[in-house]
Amino acid sequence: MKKIMIRYFIVSIISGVLFGTMDGLIHANPYAQKLFEAYKPIAKTSINVPAGILIDLVYGFVMAGLFLLLYKSLPGETGLLKGLSFAGIAWFFRVVMAAASSWMMFNIPISASVYSLVAGLGEMIVLGVVFGSTSKP
Repeated sequence: MKKIMIRYFIVSIISGVLFGTMDGLIHANPYAQKLFEAYKPIAKTSINVPAGILIDLVYGFVMAGLFLLLYKSLPGETGLLKGLSFAGIAWFFRVVMAAASSWMMFNIPISASVYSLVAGLGEMIVLGVVFGSTSKP
């Protein structure tokens, strides 16, 4: 049990750092900045970096915990396949629903929504591979 908790803690920290790093790369690159110009009138002019780091670390702990809780019920014979199944579920609830909501509420280019969907899928796949290859209850 102690080994599982230590592994959970380490994987959670790693996934939280990955979350923050990938979010930064996904949203701060010049291509994304151009796509997301539609949000400029309502976007903050600066980012609270400590709060962002904390939020991403919490996401890492929550997602790693959910993966462990759902592990036995996820489709797939191997941990990696279970991780990819989890990635698909997380992508739907985190990325697809947010992109659909943004598309419905804001006048944004469809290319911004497509970028969010594709980039978010890549992000969830990376995290699913990390969880699937490192975590098991």
